[in-house]
Amino acid sequence: MTEADDRRKSKKLTRTEIMAMVGGLVLAFSLTLNWYNAKNENATINGEKGPIDVTGWASHPTMRWLLVAAAAAPFILAYIIIRGHQLSWARGEMTAVVAIAAFGLIGYSGLIDRPGEPGNSLIGLQWGWLVAVAGTLLMLIGSALRASEVERKRKPPGVL
Repeated sequence: MTEADDRRKSKKLTRTEIMAMVGGLVLAFSLTLNWYNAKNENATINGEKGPIDVTGWASHPTMRWLLVAAAAAPFILAYIIIRGHQLSWARGEMTAVVAIAAFGLIGYSGLIDRPGEPGNSLIGLQWGWLVAVAGTLLMLIGSALRASEVERKRKPPGVL
């Protein structure tokens, strides 16, 4: 039995799962921090005129729930590992996909289409947005490292 087999069958959490869980906590906590700043009275976010700082939770009424669900993904992975459930995919793979999706949502909302009016010109980014990006990157790195620990069975060419 190889070391990878031992790790796959182990019901103990490794550093990679803990790293992903810390990333999930950081992502969830970042929603309470200031993500955006309306620079002057000509800028509005959610109907409130600037100058004002707005949290990630207040500025994204729909996306906040998606990010909370994404932040829960590493804890679901940890539950699966501790309980020893059998999966049809590598452990950590789905959490990595969720982290990539969350990273895309956060990147789009911060770099391409910021909330409020007049958009990117008078709406600035705050450090809470960077904390959210860091949380998703921690989730991604931790879960991708976990998924890479499992050796996959090779199939002959032409077999799906």
